[in-house]
Amino acid sequence: MRVCLPTMGQNGIDERVHNHFGSARYFTIYDTDTQAATVVENNNEHHTHGACQPVEAIASYQINAVLTSGMGGRAVQMFNNSNIKVFQLTGHTVREAVQKFERHELLELTVQNACAGHGH
Repeated sequence: MRVCLPTMGQNGIDERVHNHFGSARYFTIYDTDTQAATVVENNNEHHTHGACQPVEAIASYQINAVLTSGMGGRAVQMFNNSNIKVFQLTGHTVREAVQKFERHELLELTVQNACAGHGH
């Protein structure tokens, strides 16, 4: 399974997660089967509020799940429409978040429990 997390830099599994998916400078994609991490630059980082195209940014990487601190309902719906589940991450690094994901400890975000704004 491939999971995608918004990250601060390019240090793979040991990188710190970014608190806002759409404006993260990088996405770290972690394959739970091979334990390989790939870092992708977010070319949509400077979008205007509400104009984020999260699915397009990672579409070619065959992502199964996104782990993020929070996400708006429209973005969650876009991911869900592409058969990508969204989970609210906990932890400060990719490693911590992925470990919690693999232990099924993360809350799945839905349109109903998604963020309503930057104040969450």
